[in-house]
Amino acid sequence: MYIRSVFLRSHVLSSPNPFKKSCFLWIPVKHKSSGGWRPTKKIYYRVQELDRVMDLQKKPSLILQLKSIIQSQKNKYLLLRDLEKEVGFVKKWNFMAVIEKYPMIFHVGGGSNRNPPFVTLSRKAEKIANEEAEVRELMEPVLVKNVRKLLMMSVDCRILLEKIELIGNELGLPPNFKKTFLPKYEEFFTVKDFRGKAYLHLENWDSSLTITSREERLAREGVLHFNGAQKRVRITKDGNYSGPNAFKMCFPAGFRPNTRYLEELEKWQRMEFPSPYLNARRFELADPKARKRVVAVLHELLSLTMEKRMTSAQLDAFHSEYLLPHKLLLCLIKYHGMFYITNKGARSTVFLKEAYDDGSNLIDKCPLLLYNDKFVALSGRGETNPCIGKSPS
Repeated sequence: MYIRSVFLRSHVLSSPNPFKKSCFLWIPVKHKSSGGWRPTKKIYYRVQELDRVMDLQKKPSLILQLKSIIQSQKNKYLLLRDLEKEVGFVKKWNFMAVIEKYPMIFHVGGGSNRNPPFVTLSRKAEKIANEEAEVRELMEPVLVKNVRKLLMMSVDCRILLEKIELIGNELGLPPNFKKTFLPKYEEFFTVKDFRGKAYLHLENWDSSLTITSREERLAREGVLHFNGAQKRVRITKDGNYSGPNAFKMCFPAGFRPNTRYLEELEKWQRMEFPSPYLNARRFELADPKARKRVVAVLHELLSLTMEKRMTSAQLDAFHSEYLLPHKLLLCLIKYHGMFYITNKGARSTVFLKEAYDDGSNLIDKCPLLLYNDKFVALSGRGETNPCIGKSPS
């Protein structure tokens, strides 16, 4: 099986002409025939709007990273000669270009022998940057809830601390969260050593947190009530079913499912499955209901992040905590109506498709994302996504 290489070279495989854009790419998958196992080609449809999200975030990501570096300095300015120490030789030139391009955000001073060149935030940028502490306070209840949910889904209610660090930016945790955030909420989670490694342990179970984002959406739509009430199921032709066990499907524009595919999908959508907050060790992976539960775990994991996306490497890191399948990439591809994998950017990224409206616009934004948009707007770009999302109610 050589599927991983496809995403690293999809710009070549997606079309006979590697310089011509295409809406799909070919994925080699092995199937058994009378002559043995031989590769056949399956189409993985690209969602160019979600690819565009990764392109649009490049400059804002550099701006926000440089802002954080400057703010972390003792005197709130960075000597240009020290920039390479912070970001490396290659990336230094990208940051130098950002400094030059956005004088409304970054001010360059010095230049003499006694006063070497340095970069600091402009007055307007500094004014907005001073609002970050207040925004971080607004984020804390959201972070406490999401970290608890992460721990509750894990099989032993504990996660290696370095794995929490791995997805810290995606969750919205502050850079020094181990010293500033975790000690404030020791009634919910604490750091303990286990077999010589630091783990974050859940201190108490809260049943009210076991309601998934999928169930919350169904409740808002009146399909599912937490007391078990259910409205009549209405079947549609696009894979979406109005039932308590269904997931929202967002098929790409070029995908045309046939009748057999929709019939199988209908059975899967109607199938009951265990909650992702129940211990995974209780279920046999071969059970179709357990396999659907794995999809629910991936759905909930992505829902807990700020931008409803994680890199494939970050998802891979949580195999043992959530007993994810070894062929995780194949699982994500199979349910391409829910998840989208893009090779744009430095690493492949997995999107939760239902979180984006019209392809590239994040529907709900937390306070920290709205703050980031406000800061990046000084560059004249507006925000990190084409349309500013609404904050969750």
